Amino acid sequence: MSAALELSVPPTIELLGVDVHVVTERECVEHVVRALERGRGGWVVTPNLDHLRRLVNEREFRELCARADLRVADGMPLLWASKLQRTPLPERVAGSNLIWSVSQAAAEHGRSLYLLGGDEGAAERAAEELVRRFPKLRIAGMHRPPLGFERDAAQMRRIVEELERAQPDIVLVALGSPKQERLIDELRGRFPRAWWLGIGISFSFVAGMVKRAPIWVQRLGLEWLHRLCQEPRRLFRRYIIDGLPFAARLLLTSAWRGLRRTSS
Repeated sequence: MSAALELSVPPTIELLGVDVHVVTERECVEHVVRALERGRGGWVVTPNLDHLRRLVNEREFRELCARADLRVADGMPLLWASKLQRTPLPERVAGSNLIWSVSQAAAEHGRSLYLLGGDEGAAERAAEELVRRFPKLRIAGMHRPPLGFERDAAQMRRIVEELERAQPDIVLVALGSPKQERLIDELRGRFPRAWWLGIGISFSFVAGMVKRAPIWVQRLGLEWLHRLCQEPRRLFRRYIIDGLPFAARLLLTSAWRGLRRTSS
């Protein structure tokens, strides 16, 4: 590979057998920008605690996300675990923050953004807010596929056609996990110069349709509790039944690894 095309890959640490890249939010965005300048696309996955649980327990999801170019820690429990095992991650890199920093970088470097998915009206309102915040930002297009689109060949063709017309540099996919990861994995080969980010509910955050937790709540690692209070029926199993036991397993395992590392 020529020097002009070389792009350094950030180091990784391992959490319960899953590799996570050691980057700050700024470094993540800079990596995307540098790759675009070299004509190279890629994919950022932002695993939180629930994603990590599925990465550990579900082989298909683990193999899917292993194909991403960057896996960054979106979740304070992942940061706590990394510190307990003496391999500290520098900071949380949340998809709901990346939507802002990636949009700012796109505006500054003349790159275009495409918004795919989201709740009814969320992409349109999010695009308006992003352009208001970053006036030079270029929105290449947006599309909200209907429920069940992934099983409809015509709807899948329409997504490809829309993207082919738009030729975006960065595609933000807000379909929830694992649907967004599966779609990105299927589409990215057709658009090798684009960068893809799965961002879950973030269009609704930007649009103001769903209120995000205050900064102090996020820093305490309690953003999940804020979300649970907003959508208890939908999120109770994810956060309480599945999430809390897995968090305990992650932190205890990481603490044990940290003790072994210290004593060795």
